[in-house]
Amino acid sequence: MHCEPVILAAGLGTRMRSSTPKALHRLAGRELVRWAEAAARRAADRPPIVVIGPEMESARGLLSGDVRFVVQTERRGTGHALLQAAPLLKGQCDAILVTTSDMPLLSSPTLRTLIETQASNSGPLTLLSVLAADARGFGRVVRDSAGRVTAVIEETEARPEQLAIRELNAGAYCFRSDWLWDRLAKLPISSRGEYLLTDIVAAAAEQGGSVAAVTTPDAEEAIGINTREHLAEAEGILRRRINRTWMLAGVTIEDPSTTYIAPEVHLEADTLVLPNSRLEGVTRIGGGSVVGPNTIVRDSTIGERCRVEASVLEGAELAEEVHVGPFAHLRPGARLGRGVHMGNFGEVKNSTLEAGVKMGHFSYVGDAVVGAEANIGAGTITCNFDREGHKNRTEIGPGAFIGSDSLLVAPVRVGRGAVTGAGSVVTRDVPDGGLVVGMPARAVQAKGNRG
Repeated sequence: MHCEPVILAAGLGTRMRSSTPKALHRLAGRELVRWAEAAARRAADRPPIVVIGPEMESARGLLSGDVRFVVQTERRGTGHALLQAAPLLKGQCDAILVTTSDMPLLSSPTLRTLIETQASNSGPLTLLSVLAADARGFGRVVRDSAGRVTAVIEETEARPEQLAIRELNAGAYCFRSDWLWDRLAKLPISSRGEYLLTDIVAAAAEQGGSVAAVTTPDAEEAIGINTREHLAEAEGILRRRINRTWMLAGVTIEDPSTTYIAPEVHLEADTLVLPNSRLEGVTRIGGGSVVGPNTIVRDSTIGERCRVEASVLEGAELAEEVHVGPFAHLRPGARLGRGVHMGNFGEVKNSTLEAGVKMGHFSYVGDAVVGAEANIGAGTITCNFDREGHKNRTEIGPGAFIGSDSLLVAPVRVGRGAVTGAGSVVTRDVPDGGLVVGMPARAVQAKGNRG
């Protein structure tokens, strides 16, 4: 069966009390509409059509390039929103899968079940329901004495006996396409002045067609986002899901309740994640590495058997057996080779530290290349930024020894095996094997190549 997915994402979400449209609020670092896109795409094996509001043009850049968009210029309800997709889909497919951007925890297997159920349903639609004690404002699924679905009643319009119903409409549907579009155009206007998609259920039942229902066994999956409180609740659920997945895959998470792992992160088996750690963005961590406690790793790669303690990594690359921290900061472009040690309160930005480099505490290395086995003393600073606003490069040769509190004023090169005395201000290149001291630094003896 050829099924086209449609995501309704035009709602402003007034209960969020935000200038940001609801679909663009973030859950686990990813906008709500992106969660909906991923689930719908996997379920239908096709890119979705997304219905957006006029102030959501930024959504076009968030989703995959093959996603098609339609704009609901007047917000006249969910039925009206879906009708905006008719010019793209009418006569083009067998079925229409409809979801909303504010149901980010709906899984692709659940949506796939919805499609498969409709494929074998003689009636025009299949809806998704959930059994839950907390109605959360959802409509009630009304059934007759034979158990057949006869209607969905919105909570604001339900009678007291209907409010007692615990089967809730989860807001996802699969429709027979040749039936849907004409029926949408005939929806009655509600008491709120809107054309509601839920009213189409009663229309289908009245025509004598079978309205099928798929009931998800996981009530958490059907949590909708209407308030910031709901967003926090969904965040907690998603964090538990992700952490459980990694623990089952061989990762030790010492305290899952204080560990945040973004959906794009990849961890190898035997990684140990200690409390109060956040792994964000596109991050990869090799097996046998220990991260944390109190560590943030964002869009970074950490090799095998590394240790990163109480530090912040952003856009950094670590090879194997690197030790960082505590209280270190690796900024974008930091690349640490095998066996590098970076002490506490150090900072590296847009620089390469080659294998075996030892970088003492309270040092800053920016826009530099540090050769293998070099030693960077405590308090060393590469002065890379000049008063004209240019970033200049520093090169430190293999085996060089940079004394504590040295200032390397870029652009400058310290040669292979060269030494700077403690407190030196280096403004000129130091030759291989050279020794300089003072402010400004001057050569005090000539040595052979230390390499």
